[in-house]
Amino acid sequence: MELRQLEYFVAVVESGSFTRAAERVHVAQPGVSAQIRRLERELGHDLLDRSGRTVTLTDVGAAVLPLARAALGSVEAARRTVEEMAGLVRGAVRVGMVVSCGIMDLPELLSAFHSSFPAVEITLSEANSDALISSLVDGRLDFALVGYAGPEPERLSVRVLADEPLVAAVAASDPWYGRESVPLDELLERGLISLPPGTGLRGALDAACGSRRPRIAFEASAPPMVITLAQRGLGPAILASSMVGDLHAVRITDPVPHSRLAFAWRAEGPHSPAARALIGLAKNQVTTN
Repeated sequence: MELRQLEYFVAVVESGSFTRAAERVHVAQPGVSAQIRRLERELGHDLLDRSGRTVTLTDVGAAVLPLARAALGSVEAARRTVEEMAGLVRGAVRVGMVVSCGIMDLPELLSAFHSSFPAVEITLSEANSDALISSLVDGRLDFALVGYAGPEPERLSVRVLADEPLVAAVAASDPWYGRESVPLDELLERGLISLPPGTGLRGALDAACGSRRPRIAFEASAPPMVITLAQRGLGPAILASSMVGDLHAVRITDPVPHSRLAFAWRAEGPHSPAARALIGLAKNQVTTN
């Protein structure tokens, strides 16, 4: 018994004729007929009834059909497994991350991945969250750490790592030093220090403001510079609550802006075996931490 004989048998049953089955498997019709005859001789029973205008299954053929399909399915599964392992040997994975992200130890994750799959090429780039999300959707990235406010980004699956309120972080010289909270209306009267549009923190601030526009006095591309400017007494810095360091955090109320940090990938699933392996490792790291 050969796999091609089972393949031809299933093709004839599913297509309803030897001619269409031959077209499907790209073999001349006499070749298909001959192989199925050999299979029937080996089994000692007819599998197909050829007496009518269409080919139908005999009782024995009906019993053999699911077994033939299962055998072909197992071979296909084995082939896919080999292809995926080969993909991990010669594959590549493209990773993105928000600028100056310290919530998740991405170098540790990439080091663990490299130890398991040393032949996979890893590329890493930094950008604002909007650019990363666009690159994920377009397929230019396989996996990324992104910040966002509000609902999950469309067409992406996410695993949230942190969901934090934003605060106004001030130095000891600031008039708000020592205050516990400030309403958003009062916050908008000050010149603020913030990350640029396209970042998760700025998106959370803008979402809380609605139709109003915050007055941004200083805009820096990374949180460390935002913190440094606030430390120099240049105004309140809009930061996640975990970022304030030695600054004084003033809670923002009415409403409370929230920013989320998550790792994300295309909702329909990454096509690369290497990307699937990296995402699986990242999920495990988050679960065990």
